[in-house]
Amino acid sequence: MRVTSKLLALGTLLAFGAPAFADDSVKFGTNWLAEAEHGGFYQAVADGTYKKYGLDVTIVQGGPQAANEALLISGKIDFYMGGQFSLYDDIKQGIPVINVAAMFQKDPQILMTHKGVGMDTFADIAKADTIFMGKDIFVTDFVWMKANFKGFRDEQYKPYTFNPAPFIADKMSAQQGYVTSEPLAVKNASGEDPNVFLFADNGYAPYSTTIETTTKLVKDNPDLVQRFVDASIIGWYNYLYGDNKAANDLIKKDNPEMTDDQIAFSIQQLKDHGILVSGDAETKGIGCMTDERQK
Repeated sequence: MRVTSKLLALGTLLAFGAPAFADDSVKFGTNWLAEAEHGGFYQAVADGTYKKYGLDVTIVQGGPQAANEALLISGKIDFYMGGQFSLYDDIKQGIPVINVAAMFQKDPQILMTHKGVGMDTFADIAKADTIFMGKDIFVTDFVWMKANFKGFRDEQYKPYTFNPAPFIADKMSAQQGYVTSEPLAVKNASGEDPNVFLFADNGYAPYSTTIETTTKLVKDNPDLVQRFVDASIIGWYNYLYGDNKAANDLIKKDNPEMTDDQIAFSIQQLKDHGILVSGDAETKGIGCMTDERQK
């Protein structure tokens, strides 16, 4: 399910610019507190790309107490930053939502292990006494792990509380995380560079950081949807490969706990691991989805 019939090639967008439109007010809800993983959207605000496409975009932060997906469904926001398989659950419940782009070809979710303890491949993690992970990982990624690798068992599960200390203390444990975040937290706390294994590089590869909206908005105002997708794509290219200082300033304004070191680390990981530019995106561009992979 894609809004592709009018999607212009990025080169055409950059060469000829966006057509003029009256500004439309748009609210976009993220899935967490402001961070580099949201950088392309902040970039499009900061450098005026959304404005060029006739959009007055407000970014509504996610976070532990936020309910941005519910705000989308209730019509309080226009777009939501989805991820993994949340859309499928909504469709099962008859909720009329749709993904119109996928900014991340690879989900940044990882498992980490300690070096030198015999867990140097993804399959080796089955040897772990404990795997610290959230409930969402336990009911999705871990189900896939048990079905595709030998030795994984429910008894390994312990809740991940966003504190790396239990993992650091237990050399025979593994821990979930984002490739853009937790490895740096472990390094800063212990001096250790852990082994890092992307689920996406080991066979579990859903799209991530999708742009989710309602089927009603696509039907009633496909032009607005198209402009938001197009401008967001350009925002991501500019954020990764252009001057992103203004975007990072906006990120730090929304999330004062965000540091320059964390942002720089995250951007480098996004590039090094092909989170946005890999696979189909190498030829079709950032944001692309294919029916074949979705199925």
